[in-house]
Amino acid sequence: MVKITMIGAGSIIFCKHIIQDIMTYPALKDSHIALMDIDERRLDQVYKVLNRVKEERGLSCTFSRHTDRAKALDGANFVISMIQVGGLDPYIIDIEIPLKYGIDQCVGDTLGPGGIFRGLRHVAVLVDIIRDVDRYSAKDVIFINYCNPMAICTWAIRKVCPEIESVGICHGVQYTTQMLCNWLGVPYEECDLLTAGINHMAWFLSITYRGKDLYPRIWEKIATEGHKPEENFRFEMMKATGYFMTETSGHLSEYLPYFRNRADLMELFSGPGFMGESGAYLKLNLYLRDMNDKMMSDWASGDSMVEFSESRSIEFAAPIMNAKVTGSPVRIAGNVLNNGLIENLPAGCCVEVPVFVDSLGLHPVSIGKLPEHCAALCRSNISVQELALKAALEGDKEAAFHACLVDPLTAAVLAPHEIRNMVDELFAAQDAWLPQFKGKENSTPSNTIGRRETSDFTVNRGRAMMDEWKPHEFDPNNIIYFL
Repeated sequence: MVKITMIGAGSIIFCKHIIQDIMTYPALKDSHIALMDIDERRLDQVYKVLNRVKEERGLSCTFSRHTDRAKALDGANFVISMIQVGGLDPYIIDIEIPLKYGIDQCVGDTLGPGGIFRGLRHVAVLVDIIRDVDRYSAKDVIFINYCNPMAICTWAIRKVCPEIESVGICHGVQYTTQMLCNWLGVPYEECDLLTAGINHMAWFLSITYRGKDLYPRIWEKIATEGHKPEENFRFEMMKATGYFMTETSGHLSEYLPYFRNRADLMELFSGPGFMGESGAYLKLNLYLRDMNDKMMSDWASGDSMVEFSESRSIEFAAPIMNAKVTGSPVRIAGNVLNNGLIENLPAGCCVEVPVFVDSLGLHPVSIGKLPEHCAALCRSNISVQELALKAALEGDKEAAFHACLVDPLTAAVLAPHEIRNMVDELFAAQDAWLPQFKGKENSTPSNTIGRRETSDFTVNRGRAMMDEWKPHEFDPNNIIYFL
């Protein structure tokens, strides 16, 4: 029997999607799925919902629920992490405090101040999790990380426990490929592609349909019809670099210094929801929070039918497990450490490359060099990730400040002393979720004299943006990708 442990299983929607996929594979249908969460109420609801599904659909898998991580991990063959430390409370802070300083984030979970501080929160917990995986799980366990910021978290996991086979996975490559195929009118299943780079900034180095290069078709369609309207940021970057990128437009705009620092550029490029709207992902989470809670309660109590699909999604978790169990190989886009896989990115950083999986485990593919200008843009993000990783693992507040200092979006808006003020405020507001920094002070440079003032321009700009910020308003019709 295969044992699959899900850490953060109280996330019912995502947890259910993964279990739906698992049940589509005959080799996995008898698995035992251990559900672990620190929120007992949500864990109990998820357990009841899944047992309802088991009974109604005649599933042969079994479930157990745990708040004790050691028991959940005992003998596990696969461990999936889908945690969100602190829930939405610190996430609101990730968006609102930077916005007060004029840093406008659409999602704020991968780079920028929001991504950096999410990384500080998550790494502290993931380090404990991966050490417990090493202690309690099966010797050949595979650890699958879904937590953002993907690169920072996966890098930390591999650095702390390199002997555990682990991979970070995302759905950006799959959804972008689907979007391009739909736009071009070609079947997704008949296209092949090569993407490489870093998570949320990987590049379509090639995309073909029945062996024919699709890039000329993309350029021709742009010339004759214009680009896909809700993808302004990505097509602008394709025109600049020659290559399409793997993340939604609003997300992408946060990783670059070009777009979110001027109102006229935001007006030109940005749109509602994940097309670039300020705080779009947080607004969506706030919009769905009560709705999902009621839906889960209704499912658990039997007041409504549980939605459970028997079709397979494009997530990679279940295919990884099936490949390991059966030996039937599968190719995924995986986040792993750069041990010669991309020659012109720093050794040991976290990269996203093709990875083959079979009964022997994970086999990342070396792709050589990225186009140099693409590699340079990736390196600008890797520098932030490396400093955030140092901060998270060592409890180094100065490294966290330096991560924000070199962050492309932050540096395009704020002066260094303003960045420090913002970082100080973020630390003060998130103290409860950052145990590794307890009792540690900033190592403020000795030549800083007096109180650091944030400029009136920055304050006024931030106030104007905050006046427009309505965190509880979100139009569900503007959701481009499901979560």
